[in-house]
Amino acid sequence: MRFMVIRKADEETEAGVAPSQELLDAMGRYNEEMIKAGVMLSGDGLMASSKGAKVRFSTTGKTTVIDGPFAEAKELVAGYSILEVDSLAEVIEWVKKWPVEDGHGNAEIEIRQIAEIDDFGDSMTDENVEHTRRLRDLTDGK
Repeated sequence: MRFMVIRKADEETEAGVAPSQELLDAMGRYNEEMIKAGVMLSGDGLMASSKGAKVRFSTTGKTTVIDGPFAEAKELVAGYSILEVDSLAEVIEWVKKWPVEDGHGNAEIEIRQIAEIDDFGDSMTDENVEHTRRLRDLTDGK
């Protein structure tokens, strides 16, 4: 099973405060441990929402682009990792090892399982499944 581990934003990440050397070192060790264990597939930190945008669609056909920054830091994402493990319990154990240096010990992490082809059941035709697999093959490792 694949899971996305989401580091929620806070006032410092939204203000663009650079991580301390201590935090960079701790996160580097943590990520290296997961990579060596074969569970971490990818991961990155994100820039503050002031460097981003939202695109909102409506049933009227109107598309609206909203430039950052966005008001609710606690609803935003500051970084993510993709882990492949056997269970939610296993990913929780990895997240419990999150470096205490992050967020001055007050980081919030969200864990979400990534939907796989089989999770869609009969709603995916054989053509949908093959197309999805071809696209995944094209994007793997990029």
